[in-house]
Amino acid sequence: MRKTWLYLTGFFLFVIVVGWLVSYVLDSPVLLIVAVVLSIAMSVGSYWYSDKLVIAMSSARPIEKKDNPELYRLVENLAITAGLPLPRLYIISDPQPNAFAPGRDAKHRVVAVTTGLLSRLERAELEGVLAHELSHVGNKDMLVSTIVVVLVGVVVLIADFFFRMAFWGGLSGRRDSGGGQLHLLMIGVAVVFLILAPLAAQMIKMAVSRKREFLADASGALLTRYPDGLARALEKISSDPSQLRTASDATAHLYIASPFRGKEKTSWIHKLFMTHPPVEERVRALRGMNI
Repeated sequence: MRKTWLYLTGFFLFVIVVGWLVSYVLDSPVLLIVAVVLSIAMSVGSYWYSDKLVIAMSSARPIEKKDNPELYRLVENLAITAGLPLPRLYIISDPQPNAFAPGRDAKHRVVAVTTGLLSRLERAELEGVLAHELSHVGNKDMLVSTIVVVLVGVVVLIADFFFRMAFWGGLSGRRDSGGGQLHLLMIGVAVVFLILAPLAAQMIKMAVSRKREFLADASGALLTRYPDGLARALEKISSDPSQLRTASDATAHLYIASPFRGKEKTSWIHKLFMTHPPVEERVRALRGMNI
């Protein structure tokens, strides 16, 4: 948890530096205000309607208690233990074992599981997966994720405004009293920095996402008091070769494990852009817990 907030603090400072560079070079803070307001409005809208958007994108269908009493009992027991309201349950007709839990808060939370998850996992393993998803609710991960998305959006829009203004000749607006050399130097620094800024923002976003997965694993294991159940579930999920047909880059980070198969690598550069920690590291951390 501490590392997550360190990342977020660093991210805020990063956005401030990006904004200052652009406002200095363009001498036009109004553009930055527009970019920030637009980015926040888009991200808050996505946060507010996240459950509806993701459910529609994943083609999930709602179920009632009579449709799957065992699944309902597991979720009810875990929700009571965690002190959370019962989420709405959905099923995705897909052979890949996977699950996710979008929603802006506990009252609007949705838990969706694939048919492959229900058919392949044993009861203790399924309980571990559900506990992980409910832990995202208790840890307010949707809120943290939204903050990160807002910050990434701000950086991307600021960079976009900068290069559009550069294209239309907007870099000639400021003249320093000490001469043009400092101004040219600042333009050079700003161009290099803003080329790299969106890439750096995405890397920070992925790092925060991975930390929240580790936290949800640990919280879920504490909820069930059986870390090995979730560890075995993660091994089964990651070893399944089938592709999740409805998954996309926009929703991949919501799942308990990456829904893409055949794309997982272990090189350090690939790890920087992974939405999930390597399953081997998650399993090792779970089996190292003393409960």
